[in-house]
Amino acid sequence: MRERAQWIDQTMQKRVEVLLPGLMKSSNIDMWLLISREYNEDPVLKTMLPAEWLSARRTTILVFARTAEGTVKAFAIAPYKVGSVFEKAWDKVNQPDQYKALNNLIAQFDPARIGINESEDWAHADGLVSGDKQRLVAKLPQKYRDRLVSAEYLAVGWLEQRIPEEVKQLENMGAIAHQIIAEGFSNAVIVPGKTTTEDVVWWFRERVRELKLQTWFHPSVSIQRSDKQKFDHEDSFTNGYGDQIIQAGDLLHVDFGISYLRMHTDTQQHAYVLPEGQTQAPEYLTEALQHGNQLQDIFTGRFAVGKTGNEVLQESREKAIALGLKPSIYTHPIGFHGHAAGTTLGMWDSQDGVPGDGDYPLHLNTAYSIELNNAMFIEPWDKEIRIMLEEDAFFDKTGVWYLDGRQTELLLIRPD
Repeated sequence: MRERAQWIDQTMQKRVEVLLPGLMKSSNIDMWLLISREYNEDPVLKTMLPAEWLSARRTTILVFARTAEGTVKAFAIAPYKVGSVFEKAWDKVNQPDQYKALNNLIAQFDPARIGINESEDWAHADGLVSGDKQRLVAKLPQKYRDRLVSAEYLAVGWLEQRIPEEVKQLENMGAIAHQIIAEGFSNAVIVPGKTTTEDVVWWFRERVRELKLQTWFHPSVSIQRSDKQKFDHEDSFTNGYGDQIIQAGDLLHVDFGISYLRMHTDTQQHAYVLPEGQTQAPEYLTEALQHGNQLQDIFTGRFAVGKTGNEVLQESREKAIALGLKPSIYTHPIGFHGHAAGTTLGMWDSQDGVPGDGDYPLHLNTAYSIELNNAMFIEPWDKEIRIMLEEDAFFDKTGVWYLDGRQTELLLIRPD
């Protein structure tokens, strides 16, 4: 835990130095104010707290100011020293009024545009709560009230952009998530005819805690099999999958994510339960997975800087449908949050585009959970199944690449 804390604090320092000057310039923000009271933290402010801080303390005000030289200075107007990144800018003994200390700092820099975290499209960038804004506005001189603007693009940029140290850790996290899934979808955990889907779900929860990690959502494990039951993926999103005994011949699916070093993973993979005498998955399931991989390639091949999520979604669906696929795409950014701020590329119930965050353009050095599914009719089962895939990937000048590869073969569970 000590090493994790050191990594978090060092990375935060570097993010401020490397990312913020360019982000504040491109969003035309001269000063950025983040204000939170204890236990009601702004989602952005929470990513900036020292590793030893598990919440804000009393009222914590963080201030980032652009200098004439193009650098950014970080200040904390708070009752306590806020780590090593922020210069303490409030002496409570000599100036008991916290907001007067803030006004003095603002006057020192005289910013033309003061960003505050308000947003219609991203909850992540809408962290200035009503009471804190009321106090801010009441305390600011009129000329500075008139300079308040939304910092949503700055907040989103801060949340979505990654530096090399974070990318390296995301690769490691992807490998950890894949290893946990491979263990969960194995004979070490599953005994066909005995183990239930809920047994496996709770095994994932327990395994994550054993590794001193956390999950950011409750995992799910589902079954598709050769029976008369139609798989309704919309119902599965809203009502869950239920508890079923895993049997030979089942196609299993898991949705699973971990939290580590203030970042997150989100992965969906499939496994096949071999009947007695079989040594590999049937060709029709292998083909179904290949079509899922084909949809991934169509989709990630259309990422380009400046394209909106809605444009990539439309182009990808049109191409996939023209090739005979039956796609559904619902990809999201990942990073400080599981469903993170940035470009939204479809939702499972919005395949014609997502107003607002779907209109936001793609930027380099951003991470995404490439989440989608392809439906395919399986003749031996006399019904349609869905191959539901999700793999974490990174978008940079080379294109989209998977942080720890992707599933191209079904995991196999052997007969007991």
